[in-house]
Amino acid sequence: MRRRLQEHSAFMFLKLSAALILISLSLYSACGSESQVILDASQCRMINTPSNVSKVPLKVNEGAQVRNYNGRPSLFIDGQVSVPFCYTSYLGREPYYREAMQAGIQVYCFPAYLGDRGINIESGIGPFRPGIWIGEKTFDFNSLTNDFKTLLSVYPNARVIIRLDLDPPSWWERAHPEACSFQPDGSALRQSFTSPIWRVAMDDALRACIAWLLQSPYSQNLIGIHLAAGGTEEWVYQYYNLFYDGNPGRTVAFRKWLLENYGDQAKLRMAWADPNVCFATAQLADISGKQATPVWRTGKQTKQIVDTFRFHSAVLADNIAHFCKVVKQASGGRLLTGAFYGYHFYLNDPRKGHFALGRLLACPDLDYISSPNTYNRVLGEDWLPMAALNSVSLHGKLWLAENDTRTFKTTLLKDQAPAICPNGYYSDGVWRGPESAEDSVALLRKNAARMLAGGYGGWWFDMWGGWFSDVRLLAVLRRTQELGSLELGQPCPQMAAQVCVITDEELAFHDASFGKLTEQIMVNRFVLGRTGVPYDVYLRSDIMLIPAGRYKAIWLLGLLELTDKEIKKMDEWHKEGITTLWTMPEGTDIRWAGGAPLEIKKGQVQWTPAELRCIWRKASVHIYVESDDILYAGYGWISLHTLTGGTRIIHLPFTARVEDAFEEKVLDIATSDLKIDLSPRSTTLLRVLPVDSGK
Repeated sequence: MRRRLQEHSAFMFLKLSAALILISLSLYSACGSESQVILDASQCRMINTPSNVSKVPLKVNEGAQVRNYNGRPSLFIDGQVSVPFCYTSYLGREPYYREAMQAGIQVYCFPAYLGDRGINIESGIGPFRPGIWIGEKTFDFNSLTNDFKTLLSVYPNARVIIRLDLDPPSWWERAHPEACSFQPDGSALRQSFTSPIWRVAMDDALRACIAWLLQSPYSQNLIGIHLAAGGTEEWVYQYYNLFYDGNPGRTVAFRKWLLENYGDQAKLRMAWADPNVCFATAQLADISGKQATPVWRTGKQTKQIVDTFRFHSAVLADNIAHFCKVVKQASGGRLLTGAFYGYHFYLNDPRKGHFALGRLLACPDLDYISSPNTYNRVLGEDWLPMAALNSVSLHGKLWLAENDTRTFKTTLLKDQAPAICPNGYYSDGVWRGPESAEDSVALLRKNAARMLAGGYGGWWFDMWGGWFSDVRLLAVLRRTQELGSLELGQPCPQMAAQVCVITDEELAFHDASFGKLTEQIMVNRFVLGRTGVPYDVYLRSDIMLIPAGRYKAIWLLGLLELTDKEIKKMDEWHKEGITTLWTMPEGTDIRWAGGAPLEIKKGQVQWTPAELRCIWRKASVHIYVESDDILYAGYGWISLHTLTGGTRIIHLPFTARVEDAFEEKVLDIATSDLKIDLSPRSTTLLRVLPVDSGK
């Protein structure tokens, strides 16, 4: 295959011609544009609000921000660097809030909904809260008031991020069918994300919510808005087996996107290999999925569908960026903004729309990005972030992991909230936790270790409540909070990763099987954590920005073809003594540092931990352990998660004092090779302090 991919650079939305502006208001710049005139809170009817809401003045404080601290994005609240570990629950209740407070957690999240329906269309789940937006210009903030009262009755000084879902209520969709996603049978399925009517309406509603919050008695507790929409609140397109959105505005927006991306009709015709296509008549390709075939798309004739997928993802990224700007404007920059997005390192189906992370990271109004941990939820496996974590950090954004970890205390929705739980759902498979407290502790410790060694934050997602209600589990949360305070100190450059993985978030656009072929390559992500070394992950779009000098091996994972610039960059890496791997559908090419001949592994796309460890060793990468246990290392932390247990020797990159962080005991006062006995089905977290650091 090895065809030449046209380099896809980051693009910004330009001003459209007057005719197109009249037709489509839906797409702003990648980070939004100035809002249209909208209602302020005084023009809206607000019911069930505290009687003193208008009498409470907004106190001046510094709010919350994400800033660089010790070389990485960090959470600041009221000007002070803060531990970025939080607690959240769909069904927040006083006993569980009290447990989290006693564990030292200071930041809390709870959901709020403009609409009145459940978080997905497949299961029939009911809404977790009554909808806020109950009629034109009419808002009922009773659910927010109740959630604040419940939390603050336990912890008056709690800081709060509200997960605000921007899916509209059913009454609004009935009133505005022209803003919905049109289906082949003539029905409407939720909002169309390209609809300017939906976006403007959400602007109004979002600003009304923020105005109410900032003038409420709870304004001093509020530090951020987590913007949500789409399937399971994660900015995923909602569809059943096949994707359809026949809203005419989608075609208009696509043509606008083409004009901005190509700028010249001749370039469009050349790219599409179509002498007749033009910006005024170009059509979206069929991305429904009804014609899935196990082949890679090649040649210019496939450019139409690739561009359709690029546009498809860009729509979601641009909406997130736009609403982040609304929050910043409405709050005077005081509130954090974040969203779930960029699951390219886990999702393989391009219809989901999560493949424009690079575009979203350019938004200055976005503070953090989130995803759940990957859903290989068993002991002995790495649950990694769903996105290129180091690209997120490179662009100054904080990563917050959603640790929705099931435990032996995990409750079921049908028991906690039977009125909203559909029959046959949320009770088996992934919704069940491990049977023992010991396994549960190992999993929570693994979550904690990954956050600490990765230098990022997250929240403990007590989904239905009571999932951590055991003294042993709460001890993990409490100790993690304490260790997070230590982790805010100086970084440990000797532990920086020496392996770099570069991934193409657009790989699935070229996969005519809608993800099956992509998974054959990307399944390597689960092996990376078992090779005995830490690693970094970047987006292909950041390849020229990567601080490559720190790495000894760079793996280009799933790049179908290299551009001239990328080939030149690889040549530079080799001159710097860096070994490179390039895995594409035909196999893997290895170029060893030092001028050794190119090694071609024809047909080898998937690798074992032992094979990769052999490559790392030959590339002079520091290997911490020789076993296939899950290893995390960084920022002065080393963790091993093991299924089998046994004796291990951990090779440190320096002589260090080593402490068992969870057991709170010193293992050695000066060693570079630590011999340690690990229990089966356990996670061990070590604090390593260079002996010459003065600590």
